Amino acid sequence: MALTFTLDPAVTPELRDGILDLWTDVSNAGGAVGFVPPVRREAVRPELVKHFAAMAEGRARLLVGHDEEGAVAATAFFHLNTHRLMTHWVWLYTVMVHPRHQGKGYGRDLLTAAEGAARGFDGVEAIRLTCRGGLGLERFYGSCGYKEVGRVPAAIRVAPGDDRDDVIMLLPLG
Repeated sequence: MALTFTLDPAVTPELRDGILDLWTDVSNAGGAVGFVPPVRREAVRPELVKHFAAMAEGRARLLVGHDEEGAVAATAFFHLNTHRLMTHWVWLYTVMVHPRHQGKGYGRDLLTAAEGAARGFDGVEAIRLTCRGGLGLERFYGSCGYKEVGRVPAAIRVAPGDDRDDVIMLLPLG
């Protein structure tokens, strides 16, 4: 079964809790989404609230994928540039697929849906994201059409003595 994607869904308590559970589960499974395991929902909640605040201010948009049972299974947040010289591209943040769905092609489906959504944004010509080096994520994003355009060595400290590169990826939409 495929995921059903919705851009800019209404933020209900069920959606909020679904994203919070997704983010916590992805983090605890070792996903590179801003935390290292173990993490609790209470630690993730403030970061989710920041995304929702940006959405309420019109600076961000949400793409959510639901599985066949209706559960939140995947997300990506678009953050729009406010700088007048950079409004032609968007950031893609918190790209996640629930661990129970790994290996089903849902990550590729999420990125395809994100690309399709961004193509509908007025004046947007590219998607930019960053990923944590050392996990093969840049190879995955590369297989989805993204190009590595920069790398900051040891910019992400996962733990003392475990620094990872911050890899900058770009998907031109032209």
